[in-house]
Amino acid sequence: MQDVVLALLAKEPSHGYDLRGRLVAALGPLGESLNAGQIYVTLTRLEKAGLVVQVREDTSVRGPRRKVYAPTAAGQERVAAWLTESPGPRADLTEFHLKLVAAAESGMADPLALVDARRRELLHGLAETQRAALAHDTDSEAGLLLEGIALRLQADLRWLEACARAWSARARRGKGRGSA
Repeated sequence: MQDVVLALLAKEPSHGYDLRGRLVAALGPLGESLNAGQIYVTLTRLEKAGLVVQVREDTSVRGPRRKVYAPTAAGQERVAAWLTESPGPRADLTEFHLKLVAAAESGMADPLALVDARRRELLHGLAETQRAALAHDTDSEAGLLLEGIALRLQADLRWLEACARAWSARARRGKGRGSA
């Protein structure tokens, strides 16, 4: 969550309520369970770690003043590192989706490049799994496990194809980088 919040702040300084709205928009129904308190706890942790600073208070809204945060240089560096790091073989789809949104929002990485890199990782993993499966009987416990792994990788690759189509369409409409 911290890296996603940092990336959203890299686009523009924001307060917690605005950040929650942007995350809900990116996650759809999955984001509805995200409460503003989680965002404010994350902002407090990031501030204590020296990754964000309060830049002003927003007094243009009714109710309590809202603290507006922006990333520090260290926060910007952390976002850049997070956007380029590999998600690993067991990456969560929601987390990777948030990384794509954060890349586009911040303008610090190209979502299509992230999709391509992830595709290469998954294809490599699928090839290794298929080689290992050839060495085992398909009815054995190991063979069944390897078949399950291969099927999951294939499903993830199909999802990445859908991501590539969607982000390519955004880019054609002029919304590829810098907006979500």
